[in-house]
Amino acid sequence: MLNLEGDAALASFLWMLVCVVLIIGLAYWFTKYVAGRGALGAFTGGRRMEVLDRLPLGRDQSVVLARVGERYLLLGAGTAGITLLAELTAEEAASWKPPETAGERPGFKEAFLTVMKQKGRR
Repeated sequence: MLNLEGDAALASFLWMLVCVVLIIGLAYWFTKYVAGRGALGAFTGGRRMEVLDRLPLGRDQSVVLARVGERYLLLGAGTAGITLLAELTAEEAASWKPPETAGERPGFKEAFLTVMKQKGRR
């Protein structure tokens, strides 16, 4: 005797399980390969432009240190637009750069646990 309701429920459960595993796999892939490169990491090619540091000054206002080729630019960014504040030498820009973090970017597990700990504090 064929139990169609049981078979349909089992098939539905297996399909849901496949979808959940697929979502977890895509989340892992996204955090490992896409988010780890930065917002436009996959599209920048040779990385000739890079934001080295950003200092927020207020709502929608910040000072940005950017490297464009061999030039280092100190930019003011706000709602009115972006303004060149100064052009720095490589030595001056080196003193503004944040210290390099040792090791590689955290993996999916470490990033997920960090986010969960932060949500637990709220």
